[in-house]
Amino acid sequence: MSEFKELSRSVKGLTVLVTGAASGMGRATARVFAADGANVAVTDYDAAGAETVAKEIATSGGSAKAWKLDVSDAREIVCVVDAVAAQFGGLDAVVNNAGISVRVPIDDPGYEEAWAKGIAVMLTAHPRIIRAALPYLRKSKTPRIVNIASTEALGATATHSAYSAAKGGVASLTRSLAVELGREGITVNCICPGPIRTAITDRISEEHKTIYAKRRTALGRYGDPEEVAHMTLSLCLPAASFLTGAVIPVDGGLMARNA
Repeated sequence: MSEFKELSRSVKGLTVLVTGAASGMGRATARVFAADGANVAVTDYDAAGAETVAKEIATSGGSAKAWKLDVSDAREIVCVVDAVAAQFGGLDAVVNNAGISVRVPIDDPGYEEAWAKGIAVMLTAHPRIIRAALPYLRKSKTPRIVNIASTEALGATATHSAYSAAKGGVASLTRSLAVELGREGITVNCICPGPIRTAITDRISEEHKTIYAKRRTALGRYGDPEEVAHMTLSLCLPAASFLTGAVIPVDGGLMARNA
């Protein structure tokens, strides 16, 4: 029998880069990591929003710095990742969270544009960020990559084909990179959030949120961004060293429910 090992369940002192961190699940992720003692790179296309989140963290006694990042810009990705590593002396985890809402029928005149933008932001950006981060992750003792997809990667909704294709690609990318990078000790996992209270779902009335949640989820409610963020943190713990290639729904039981 092997000797029992006490593995750390804290990210204190580690550095994590979070994309799309100015609001919603990204903001919650940044704050949850900071509360546990991590150095957080708060990145977002919304520079002012990223600064606000970094200041919130600092006010709470945490360590964070904001960067403006357009994840569809390949050069900007490299510059920001390098700057983050220089600022904090390395990089231990990447959370690919940035996303946009893409809902357009297949025969809509704007479909091609919506498809290109959705794929650029929610799929192509992921390997670009990972490639930029790899030299630093390879120097980390606990290298972690977490990709945020959606339950749209596991099921489908009408007029969401561009979004679903991007998220499905993220799930497949996760599995492939888990296999490719596993021998280096770099874990790669994917979270698929279900109905979560974010800026995107704010446009849905409370009445319709309640109807949908009671009809579709096992828990009968929408989730909060923090509930996704804590799963993300769990995947980045030093103790999560044997978990890789997983695609995990955080959806209140939406995908488990048959009727």
